[in-house]
Amino acid sequence: METMKQRYLERLSELYPTIAKASTEIINLSSILNLPKGTEHFITDIHGEYEAFSHVLKNGSGAVRKKIDEVYGRTLPENDMRELATLVYYPREKIEIVKREKPDAEEMNDWYKVSLYRLIAVCRYTASKYTRSKVRKALPEDFAYVIEELITERSDIRDKEAYYEEIIKTIIRIGRADVFIVALSELIQRLVVDHLHILGDIYDRGDGAGDIMDDLINYHSLDIQWGNHDVVWMGASSGQLCCIANVIRICARYGNLDMLEDGYGINLLPLARFAVNTYGGDIKPCWEIKNCDGRPGEEMDMNVRIYKAISIIQFKLEGELVHRRKNFNMPEKAFLEHIDYNKGTIDLNGKTYNLLDSDFPTVDPDNPYSLTEEENYVMDRLQSAFTGCSRLQKHMQLLLHNGSLYKVFNGNLLYHGCMPLDAEGNFKEVDIYGEKYKGKALYDRLDVYIRRAFFSMNPIHRERGRDILWWIWCNRDSPLFGKDHMRTFERCLIADPEVHTEVKNPYYSLLDNETVVNRILAEFGLTGRHSHIINGHVPVKKGESPMRCGGKALIIDGGFSRAYQGETGIAGYTLIFNSWGMKLVAHKPFTSTEDAIRTGTDIHSEQMIVEQYPRRLSVGDTDIGARLKERIAELEELLEAYRSGAIVEKTKRFS
Repeated sequence: METMKQRYLERLSELYPTIAKASTEIINLSSILNLPKGTEHFITDIHGEYEAFSHVLKNGSGAVRKKIDEVYGRTLPENDMRELATLVYYPREKIEIVKREKPDAEEMNDWYKVSLYRLIAVCRYTASKYTRSKVRKALPEDFAYVIEELITERSDIRDKEAYYEEIIKTIIRIGRADVFIVALSELIQRLVVDHLHILGDIYDRGDGAGDIMDDLINYHSLDIQWGNHDVVWMGASSGQLCCIANVIRICARYGNLDMLEDGYGINLLPLARFAVNTYGGDIKPCWEIKNCDGRPGEEMDMNVRIYKAISIIQFKLEGELVHRRKNFNMPEKAFLEHIDYNKGTIDLNGKTYNLLDSDFPTVDPDNPYSLTEEENYVMDRLQSAFTGCSRLQKHMQLLLHNGSLYKVFNGNLLYHGCMPLDAEGNFKEVDIYGEKYKGKALYDRLDVYIRRAFFSMNPIHRERGRDILWWIWCNRDSPLFGKDHMRTFERCLIADPEVHTEVKNPYYSLLDNETVVNRILAEFGLTGRHSHIINGHVPVKKGESPMRCGGKALIIDGGFSRAYQGETGIAGYTLIFNSWGMKLVAHKPFTSTEDAIRTGTDIHSEQMIVEQYPRRLSVGDTDIGARLKERIAELEELLEAYRSGAIVEKTKRFS
């Protein structure tokens, strides 16, 4: 050990070759430890609602407006502060509106001057909690020097006001005010939120998932905990056929096939042609789709036929998979063998139900899970389209590089769905390809298989990884699903509501049990009284609280997806964790980006304090702080080695 320690210190001395350099770094790191903790922003279950997500991202769940209030709350009227907030959120669009309202050049220049001064003040205040080095890294390249001058207090300048005013006059005079305002606004957005957590389900239902992913690719500091809807898209991108069928079915069900065709360039023409040729007659009402208002009748008719065609293909593919993967233990997904095709009925759990549609011309009752030649052709083409789509693959790489099934961050445990438990609250043992796992080990093993689906050179491991992506999407023991059975077939084709209910894992009923919650936290190494479980997945309905177990567990899915807002009564929860504590933000439905820009309408939000700290948290209280303290301790050992003569300083030689 002493030899290894000596070798490490010698390597460290290459970075800090003198006592002076090592001492300076210790001082720098120690000063960072005393800065206020950065703000973390938690968002979950976005479900393709791009406009609402984008606005929440721009306003930091109210954090931007809070900074404006702190700077100008006593000096500016409400309307001016609202206008300033809108300018920060949508600088380009707001500038164009002002230009139309103020055609006079002098009047426009006055607006530029006032706006620049206000933005600089907010930017200076927002940047004050960070080191100059961190702020410098966030500065836009074109204006880095000028912005640093404007937001840094200069004691060496006698007439500071004149100095700053001359800079602003020059910016306006040479026609750079527009781009400078945009640069300042985007810098404020970036500085207000230090780190973003996305707790899963970016995809499905809404049509803006691709645009959301584009924004996240460019986000400065981000982690993602995969949701079951993200995982099924990951499976589709890897070429897993059941996942591809599920993705297309959901897009068809919610009227979002345009997202596949226009957003990702997935060619649906072979599927559409097959659907029309195979299901050209009357379509039963059970195949009715959502979000169909205002769409042309021909488009909707095609959408319905595609929905039915891909659903039948999905039922075949899933039945074949569960017969092939016996250890998945999912016989409930093999429906087609239980249908009486003459009577139009199905036997489930000892009961017979009438089917709402029994027109299945491609199903061979003697071999119900075999695809026809035409279905095979369609799926081959779709598989090539998904695996060959560069934009989709780019987005999936973001999920892989920035994502995981769970994350432990600053004393909190983050995951999308649940911890599989038995009725007594113990970790449930789950079979994964013949091996048993539970608790954290289950998450870790599934994470390995997911990455094998994309990166393994072993075809057997790669195929197992792809199939496990579908298992995670819908298996009763999946930590991302958390229900006894995904009842897609039953809800679509059986009228009796008794077979529609999806029973939740005991996890959700045990979240007020402190012993269970503490057991889950301890499994991931968290024992402090300020630790929390934070997850989404199950919408918090009207009358329910997102805070469970006295605030130790937080479920922050409040209905970003419009499909859930009737049940939740709001448009989603987000969570803010800053240096003063934690607060939940409940958002009212977002009208539109256009309305937000033109009228200054913000998302009205109500805040609930989760936890407030008696003292302000510093960087030293965070995970980064722990790593900085380790580095300081190492540097102090290096100093001791220099002073004891164990390591020689690498000073420059004198000639």
